[in-house]
Amino acid sequence: MRLGGLAVDGARTGTRQAATAARAATGAAHGFPLSSTHLEATMLERLFKLHEHGTNARTELLAGITTFLTMSYIIFVNPQILSTTGMDKGAVFAATCIAAAIGSLMMAFVANYPIGMAPGMGLNAFFAFTVVATLGFTWQQALGAVFISGVIFIVLTVTGVRSWLIAGIAPSLRSAIAAGIGLFLAIIALSSSGIVVASPATLITMGDLHKPAPLLAILGFFIIAILDALKVRGAILLGILIITVLSMVLGINEFHGVFSTPPSLAPTFLQLDILGALHMGFVHVVLVFVLVEVFDATGTLMGVAKRAGLLAEGKNRIGRALLADSTAITAGSLLGTSSTTAYVESASGVQAGGRTGLTALVVGALFLAALFISPLAGSVPAYATAPALLYVAGLMMRELIDVKWDDITEAIPAALTALAMPFTYSIATGLAFGFISYVVLKACTGRVREIHPAAWLIAILFLVRFAFFAA
Repeated sequence: MRLGGLAVDGARTGTRQAATAARAATGAAHGFPLSSTHLEATMLERLFKLHEHGTNARTELLAGITTFLTMSYIIFVNPQILSTTGMDKGAVFAATCIAAAIGSLMMAFVANYPIGMAPGMGLNAFFAFTVVATLGFTWQQALGAVFISGVIFIVLTVTGVRSWLIAGIAPSLRSAIAAGIGLFLAIIALSSSGIVVASPATLITMGDLHKPAPLLAILGFFIIAILDALKVRGAILLGILIITVLSMVLGINEFHGVFSTPPSLAPTFLQLDILGALHMGFVHVVLVFVLVEVFDATGTLMGVAKRAGLLAEGKNRIGRALLADSTAITAGSLLGTSSTTAYVESASGVQAGGRTGLTALVVGALFLAALFISPLAGSVPAYATAPALLYVAGLMMRELIDVKWDDITEAIPAALTALAMPFTYSIATGLAFGFISYVVLKACTGRVREIHPAAWLIAILFLVRFAFFAA
């Protein structure tokens, strides 16, 4: 019968494979060279345990490319945002690529997780538009604050305090923080593209939509949204590039080329001012960096790891992932960029089959390769990156669904957190309003037991800041 033939063929195939493996093992034992392909496969298996995670090198490679395409927009957006502080745009571009590579490689080799890392959205906006533009600190001091927050982050992770903080913050507040940062990004995007402008009568109003910048930004937003809805990989990156090319074709923007040697890191490398950041006025700045890093990174790592099935016993290396994440923040500050964090876009790579650190290794390698396209990054105008910010903002607003809207003591603090961030142009103020109102409402309605010590601590720190520090 044919079934019997298949069984015999299968047995013969298995015998041949066993014999081949035996010959390879015998050859290795006697000093005969193995093929380079076999050596590479053995090395990858030893480093990343591909077979144990039910994957292979080809799948991991494709997953890494997928993740990179979905998060690579940061190499255009981050220099655009941080250069508003006076930082050298080329140096920030290089720092962004290198910091992303270091973070992703640490995630690959320390945690063996398929998660890409890069300077985080929201944290870069807080760095540029709150710490420097609004509070008046120098970008060197801001980098110092990032470094200090990274060191604190490492201590919190190693000691387990990070878990205590996460457990102590109400889920409604956590969701509102993400949504509020989204609203903050939205106001930045709308203003930088000219869609929203200042008004002496109403504070803000609609800009002149007949001008090229607002029109191109609106077009870019719809391109990104449509491509993403159609499940096109790298939709955000494609939207940025399409608007950039279109602006050049229309003669609105200049083309500076695509490839060149990487720009110098010197203008930002080791330029952080740690002593300046130790000034008491910086306490709340460091606090905000730490809080946002804790919630953002931890939530992302847990979410993506869960989707990849990596939280099961024997595969749960979340502690190592958290350590890699916190260490990357300090490395980024030394290079000259805002806080590095795990990217939720890594879920796209997991969806493509990524299960190990080999995916993150590919992401890191591609960020290093991106160092050679600095002229293209310098050609991207603000109205081409604004649609990306606005779209990311829209995605972050989905977090509001997890707020307990039927509980006033949860809903009001959440609403204040989200609304205060864009309206005061400060993520720090939004956090302060949220935590203080949460503690006050819970305490004054006889629900003191629901207030975790961590919430008390954060609220008191913000109250001290408002009472004793003007900045």
